[in-house]
Amino acid sequence: MGGVTGFLGIAAAVLLLSVIAVRVSIRLGLPSLLLYLGIGVLLGEAVVGIEFEDADLTRSLGTAALVLILTEGGITSRWSEVRPALGLGIALSTVSVGVSIAVTGFALHFLLDMDWRTALLWGAVLSSTDAAAVFSVLRGVGVGKRLIGPLELESGINDAPVYIAVVLLAAPEPITWTAPLLMAYELIAGAVIGIALGWLGGIGLRRAALPATGLYPLATVAVCLLAYTVGDLAHASGFLAVYIAALVLGNARLPHRADTLSFAEGLGWIAQIGLFVLLGLYASPGRLLDALVPALVAGAVLVLLARPLSVLCAALPFRVPWREQVFISWSGLRGAVPIVFALIPLIQGVPGAQQLVDAVFVLVVVLTLVQGTTLPWLAKWLKLVKSGEAQEVQVDSSALDELGAELLQVRIQRGSKLHGVYLSELRLPPGSSVSLVVRDKDGFTPQPTTRLQEHDQLLVVCTEAMRTATEQRIRAVDRAGRFARWKGDVGLP
Repeated sequence: MGGVTGFLGIAAAVLLLSVIAVRVSIRLGLPSLLLYLGIGVLLGEAVVGIEFEDADLTRSLGTAALVLILTEGGITSRWSEVRPALGLGIALSTVSVGVSIAVTGFALHFLLDMDWRTALLWGAVLSSTDAAAVFSVLRGVGVGKRLIGPLELESGINDAPVYIAVVLLAAPEPITWTAPLLMAYELIAGAVIGIALGWLGGIGLRRAALPATGLYPLATVAVCLLAYTVGDLAHASGFLAVYIAALVLGNARLPHRADTLSFAEGLGWIAQIGLFVLLGLYASPGRLLDALVPALVAGAVLVLLARPLSVLCAALPFRVPWREQVFISWSGLRGAVPIVFALIPLIQGVPGAQQLVDAVFVLVVVLTLVQGTTLPWLAKWLKLVKSGEAQEVQVDSSALDELGAELLQVRIQRGSKLHGVYLSELRLPPGSSVSLVVRDKDGFTPQPTTRLQEHDQLLVVCTEAMRTATEQRIRAVDRAGRFARWKGDVGLP
């Protein structure tokens, strides 16, 4: 078996194995990215024997995968959840990055006897958190959106300034006073391009009459990829442009929005799996042992000094409680992004760049094991989530485009204040109604006298215009009960 047949067979086997690895990782309490990296290492030169040492191709494919991951992250993010964390998220993506680079570089200059530029380059590569790593771990921790929101924004935005810093530090030219101005231009221009293309793309997709439903998700993703291309051609931040364009599109009134969200999520999974397997395939286990000591030193500096100080500086104007600062500091997981960025100085022939790549690979594995497995324990110890505490109601939606309506699927969690509320007391906005209740696997049409219970699943039909108001009312009653309005809870995140 060879050629295309063999390639497709191997790709299918790796993909299926990676999908199964998600289930295994949840049972073991490990981030799935480690299993993907492990699959790549097994396929590599040390075990199966596939030799892959093309750093340039790895960087190019890695960049393409990161663009798709950022697209999925932006499209699936809800603006109503992101907006309250906007200030802190931007601060973590900019101020925190600068402080982390400076502190890490200063420490490594003295501890590992590096020259200043090399030390700062290490600091820049290590300062970027990874969206795939962060959310594969946070998914089961159970902390609220107050913490997840800024971490999501940080992991989506900070790739842009970190990439610029790595390129500047890896270049042979001396860094001049114009470097901050260049960075500011790239970030501002990237944001403007992302907003413009996201807005124009939303208008175009609403007015288009495409012949098939499946073309709308493709067109949406294509607009996001175009934002990256335009940003890169304009010497702006393509990473920031694609994330913001995806965020704007994901929160626009798109035709077949539910199909687009599902498609983007699947595309993101493929990109994550492919990226981590590729990086595992590129890694050389024989070199990793030599990079162990510098990796552990850099990791200790990053986790115990640079990350806490950078979070403190970023969170200072927002009066974030110390418990939340500790959790945010420990949640700064590194994943594929630092490894991809470490390939930039290697391709440009920077002395010692190979050691940087190997050290980052070791560090990603070690920090993911240490931080990822201890985050749930830390959240409980900091009292950010309590066992037995009420869980927030789960609301999923599907678009009914031809009717101009949406279908919300609501699951009433244990401890919810919706328990015991009569349907007549729910008082949904005009244009919204509960059409079905599923209780103990039996479905029935509810009446005004139907009393809701824990673990009930509701199907709520509402107009597109009332979708947000309907969800807010359900969330308000979930938190504050039938008298939510009197208590001042309007269902905002």
